[in-house]
Amino acid sequence: MTANIVPPGGEALPHPYYPLGVALPGYIANELSTIQILAIFSGTCAAVMLPTLVAINRKRPDLPKRELSTAMWFVLCGCIHLVLEGYFAFNAVATSRHVLAQLWKEYSLSDSRYLTRDAFVVSMETVTAVCWGPLSFLCAWCIVADHPARHVLQAVISLGQIYGDVLYYATCTLEYVVRALEFSRPERYYFYGYYVFLNAIWIVVPSMLLWSSCKKITRAFARVQQLEATKNGKAH
Repeated sequence: MTANIVPPGGEALPHPYYPLGVALPGYIANELSTIQILAIFSGTCAAVMLPTLVAINRKRPDLPKRELSTAMWFVLCGCIHLVLEGYFAFNAVATSRHVLAQLWKEYSLSDSRYLTRDAFVVSMETVTAVCWGPLSFLCAWCIVADHPARHVLQAVISLGQIYGDVLYYATCTLEYVVRALEFSRPERYYFYGYYVFLNAIWIVVPSMLLWSSCKKITRAFARVQQLEATKNGKAH
């Protein structure tokens, strides 16, 4: 099922996005199929992650698997935030044939706000790209280098990811409750597969990492307080 948009002086252009009748001036349909888009995305991630895994193992062969997984997670976050979300933040994807734009148009079947350049979505993705993208790479480096700033960065990035995702869900839900607007197509796999599942990853994983960092930071301060108390006791 498609909605029609009518650009000034032009013919109606069909598009598959909801709510029906949403205006997408200059919209260009995807040339790539869903399978092709997902294959390109998966292949690109693999092409980045596999060499990264080899490089980390060479640099830190003694790095525990859990730490290795966390470092890889932040590298993946850095790539997605900086490249994919960064592209969206500074480009109108609805009118582009770029492969990244086509990926966003595929995702937008679950949330058309990405094509209408919704103010919240653009702002949220810009902050994510500019802040959490570079910091994710820095955090990955800190994990491999065993740098003391690692848990501060991990906590800040994870909290930022959770906050952005919660607001993302909240604004969409509010639009539905208050204005009865649905931005996802009615097919369940778009709503639950793209909108719910993909975004939930950036709540579940960051929540675990935030909890881990909070425990580490709390324990570190507890040790410092204990040492200071022991030192003061000896001084007296």
